Amino acid sequence: MEVTAKVALETASHEGLVRQTYRDSKNVLTWSIGVTNASGHNVDRYIGNPQPMERCLAIYAWLLETRYAPDVREVFARKPLTEAQFAAALSFHWNTGAIKSATWPKLWLAGDIAAAKKAFMSWNKPAEIVERRQKECDLFFVGKWSNDGRITEYTRVTAKMTPDWASAKRIDVRAALAVALNAAQPVTSAQAPITVPPPPTAVPAAGAGWLARFWAGLKSSFGG
Repeated sequence: MEVTAKVALETASHEGLVRQTYRDSKNVLTWSIGVTNASGHNVDRYIGNPQPMERCLAIYAWLLETRYAPDVREVFARKPLTEAQFAAALSFHWNTGAIKSATWPKLWLAGDIAAAKKAFMSWNKPAEIVERRQKECDLFFVGKWSNDGRITEYTRVTAKMTPDWASAKRIDVRAALAVALNAAQPVTSAQAPITVPPPPTAVPAAGAGWLARFWAGLKSSFGG
């Protein structure tokens, strides 16, 4: 059960993206692709402080892989999921944080599909979440994907820190998200490169290596 770009895009398509912190429909401070302080990453630092797209996607990919995907894998450990099912369950968990406590996974694992569908759709508050929940349900139980590879970015926030809906634009982040996900994957011993001393006169190209620098400093910035 791998967090592929297609899997990550499914969740992102339900969330949208804002490069600075805003208040969601429940007045919760939110940033990037639905990232809140509940994730363990402090989003207060981005109030009035828009970030580059690369950082927005890198944090999202990192949290998706390290904080949310493990829970989904644990819950469904005894029954393999298809990519579509994994994407749906991950999107549900990113939104609710309740994959371990929800009854629908237990019902599905027990083979009671009808009851599982009903329990899945019982997570229908607030009202604006119903459309998303139906798409997640269709993806998990029918295999129907809803994203087209693009997400909605809101480029401005209002004085009340809510997204400026008029600033919405559709953007294709497939390539950038794939890069972010690759960086978020843990490196196994088999994948680890052989250490070779660098040439003493080597100089990095100007502007290069933002992702390497970001991951090197991520431990200190996370939650700080």
